[in-house]
Amino acid sequence: MLQVRHLLDSKPVGTVSLPPEAPVLDAIRRMADHGIGSVLVMRGGALVGIVSERDYARKVALQGRSSASTPVSDIMSSPVKTVAPDASVHDCMQMMTEGRIRHLAVLDGDRVIGVVSIGDLVKALLELQQHEIEQLQHYISG
Repeated sequence: MLQVRHLLDSKPVGTVSLPPEAPVLDAIRRMADHGIGSVLVMRGGALVGIVSERDYARKVALQGRSSASTPVSDIMSSPVKTVAPDASVHDCMQMMTEGRIRHLAVLDGDRVIGVVSIGDLVKALLELQQHEIEQLQHYISG
Protein backbone atom coordinates (compact mmCIF):
# COMPACT_ATOMS: atom_id res chain seq x y z
CA MET A 1 0.00 0.00 0.00
CA LEU A 2 1.39 3.36 -1.05
CA GLN A 3 1.63 5.76 1.88
CA VAL A 4 2.02 9.53 2.19
CA ARG A 5 5.53 9.06 3.62
CA HIS A 6 6.58 7.60 0.24
CA LEU A 7 5.33 10.71 -1.56
CA LEU A 8 7.19 13.02 0.82
CA ASP A 9 10.43 11.13 0.12
CA SER A 10 10.32 12.35 -3.49
CA LYS A 11 9.49 15.98 -2.65
CA PRO A 12 11.85 18.76 -1.54
CA VAL A 13 12.33 18.80 2.22
CA GLY A 14 10.48 21.51 4.11
CA THR A 15 7.29 23.48 3.78
CA VAL A 16 6.41 27.01 2.75
CA SER A 17 4.63 28.96 5.45
CA LEU A 18 3.70 32.42 6.63
CA PRO A 19 2.48 33.93 9.91
CA PRO A 20 -1.25 34.83 10.12
CA GLU A 21 -0.56 38.58 9.94
CA ALA A 22 1.40 38.37 6.66
CA PRO A 23 -0.28 40.08 3.71
CA VAL A 24 -1.95 37.93 1.09
CA LEU A 25 0.45 39.38 -1.48
CA ASP A 26 3.32 37.59 0.32
CA ALA A 27 1.42 34.30 0.11
CA ILE A 28 0.83 34.72 -3.63
CA ARG A 29 4.49 35.58 -4.20
CA ARG A 30 5.66 32.52 -2.28
CA MET A 31 3.32 30.27 -4.22
CA ALA A 32 4.63 31.70 -7.49
CA ASP A 33 8.28 31.52 -6.39
CA HIS A 34 7.98 27.88 -5.33
CA GLY A 35 5.58 26.72 -8.05
CA ILE A 36 2.99 25.56 -5.51
CA GLY A 37 -0.73 26.11 -5.03
CA SER A 38 -0.88 26.72 -1.29
CA VAL A 39 1.07 27.93 1.73
CA LEU A 40 0.64 26.95 5.35
CA VAL A 41 -0.23 29.55 7.96
CA MET A 42 1.80 28.96 11.12
CA ARG A 43 1.87 30.72 14.48
CA GLY A 44 5.18 29.71 15.98
CA GLY A 45 5.32 25.98 15.33
CA ALA A 46 1.55 25.53 15.32
CA LEU A 47 -0.47 25.04 12.14
CA VAL A 48 -3.41 27.46 12.17
CA GLY A 49 -4.53 27.54 8.53
CA ILE A 50 -3.77 27.13 4.86
CA VAL A 51 -4.10 29.62 2.01
CA SER A 52 -4.55 28.40 -1.55
CA GLU A 53 -4.85 29.99 -4.96
CA ARG A 54 -8.55 29.19 -4.73
CA ASP A 55 -8.81 31.16 -1.47
CA TYR A 56 -7.12 34.10 -3.16
CA ALA A 57 -9.39 33.99 -6.19
CA ARG A 58 -12.62 33.72 -4.21
CA LYS A 59 -11.87 35.79 -1.12
CA VAL A 60 -9.63 38.55 -2.46
CA ALA A 61 -9.84 38.95 -6.24
CA LEU A 62 -13.60 38.43 -6.56
CA GLN A 63 -14.38 40.57 -3.53
CA GLY A 64 -12.18 43.48 -4.60
CA ARG A 65 -9.95 43.28 -1.54
CA SER A 66 -6.36 44.49 -1.47
CA SER A 67 -3.70 41.77 -1.61
CA ALA A 68 -1.21 44.10 0.03
CA SER A 69 -3.35 45.02 3.04
CA THR A 70 -5.42 41.88 3.66
CA PRO A 71 -3.78 39.48 6.15
CA VAL A 72 -3.73 35.79 5.27
CA SER A 73 -5.68 35.09 8.47
CA ASP A 74 -8.71 36.78 6.83
CA ILE A 75 -8.81 34.35 3.91
CA MET A 76 -7.17 31.15 5.20
CA SER A 77 -9.02 27.88 5.50
CA SER A 78 -9.09 26.63 9.07
CA PRO A 79 -8.99 24.10 10.56
CA VAL A 80 -6.63 22.45 8.11
CA LYS A 81 -7.35 18.92 6.93
CA THR A 82 -4.38 16.80 7.93
CA VAL A 83 -3.08 13.27 7.55
CA ALA A 84 -0.40 11.19 9.21
CA PRO A 85 2.63 9.94 7.24
CA ASP A 86 1.25 6.40 7.29
CA ALA A 87 -2.04 7.41 5.61
CA SER A 88 -2.67 5.66 2.32
CA VAL A 89 -2.81 7.51 -0.97
CA HIS A 90 -6.29 6.06 -1.46
CA ASP A 91 -7.50 7.51 1.87
CA CYS A 92 -6.04 10.92 0.94
CA MET A 93 -7.80 10.87 -2.43
CA GLN A 94 -11.06 10.08 -0.66
CA MET A 95 -10.57 12.94 1.85
CA MET A 96 -9.78 15.40 -0.92
CA THR A 97 -12.72 14.32 -3.04
CA GLU A 98 -15.21 14.43 -0.19
CA GLY A 99 -13.87 17.73 1.16
CA ARG A 100 -13.41 19.28 -2.28
CA ILE A 101 -9.87 20.30 -1.33
CA ARG A 102 -6.55 20.06 -3.15
CA HIS A 103 -3.98 20.04 -0.33
CA LEU A 104 -3.44 18.08 2.88
CA ALA A 105 -0.90 18.96 5.55
CA VAL A 106 1.07 15.97 6.79
CA LEU A 107 1.59 15.89 10.54
CA ASP A 108 3.84 13.64 12.57
CA GLY A 109 2.23 14.16 15.96
CA ASP A 110 1.86 17.95 16.18
CA ARG A 111 4.79 18.67 13.85
CA VAL A 112 4.16 19.59 10.21
CA ILE A 113 6.43 17.50 7.99
CA GLY A 114 5.00 18.30 4.57
CA VAL A 115 2.07 18.94 2.29
CA VAL A 116 0.63 16.66 -0.37
CA SER A 117 -1.43 17.94 -3.26
CA ILE A 118 -3.94 16.23 -5.49
CA GLY A 119 -1.27 16.38 -8.20
CA ASP A 120 1.16 14.44 -5.99
CA LEU A 121 -1.45 11.75 -5.42
CA VAL A 122 -2.45 11.44 -9.07
CA LYS A 123 1.20 11.23 -10.14
CA ALA A 124 1.89 8.48 -7.59
CA LEU A 125 -1.16 6.49 -8.64
CA LEU A 126 -0.27 6.76 -12.33
CA GLU A 127 3.28 5.57 -11.63
CA LEU A 128 1.93 2.65 -9.59
CA GLN A 129 -0.48 1.67 -12.36
CA GLN A 130 2.28 1.89 -14.98
CA HIS A 131 4.47 -0.38 -12.86
CA GLU A 132 1.63 -2.90 -12.51
CA ILE A 133 0.98 -2.84 -16.27
CA GLU A 134 4.66 -3.50 -16.96
CA GLN A 135 4.67 -6.39 -14.50
CA LEU A 136 1.59 -7.92 -16.10
CA GLN A 137 3.05 -7.52 -19.59
CA HIS A 138 6.28 -9.16 -18.44
CA TYR A 139 4.30 -12.02 -16.87
CA ILE A 140 2.21 -12.57 -20.01
CA SER A 141 5.13 -12.45 -22.41
CA GLY A 142 7.59 -14.21 -20.15
